[in-house]
Amino acid sequence: MTTERQHPRDRGIDRTPAHRQPSKQPWSALELRVPNDRSRESLISFVECVLVELTHADVGAEYRSSNVWGVKQTQYIAADTVGERFKKRHYDERLGWHEQTMSRQDVRDELINRLARPTSLATNQSHTLPVEEPDTFRVKPTWQLRTGRRTSKR
Repeated sequence: MTTERQHPRDRGIDRTPAHRQPSKQPWSALELRVPNDRSRESLISFVECVLVELTHADVGAEYRSSNVWGVKQTQYIAADTVGERFKKRHYDERLGWHEQTMSRQDVRDELINRLARPTSLATNQSHTLPVEEPDTFRVKPTWQLRTGRRTSKR
């Protein structure tokens, strides 16, 4: 016979959560190559998912393009906790880093336009060497984003 005051362990009740930790973070699959064959609606949905993850997780998004003149990176990181302002950091090997703050709508529009391009940014340059790598866009932890200074995982 059991009593109401019986310890939960004795009644077979496990107070610890039954769910398992996922092996991958929810944002880890947010990656896209340019050019791609996604519809505009699919790109809008993809960008909205990215913006939500930037706001709620310690992650940033990076658009990376390579050409004969080097690598160009554009990174987006939430600048506030409500997801209305974002920092855009742009890197060009010839010019270095440039940073600006943008509204959510401006970042959304810019990402949709970039990801919808029919060609890589590198192929739009006036050079004769072929582009070997497509442009890539991915979400990654902020400590993995490259900046002008070295950062380490804490």
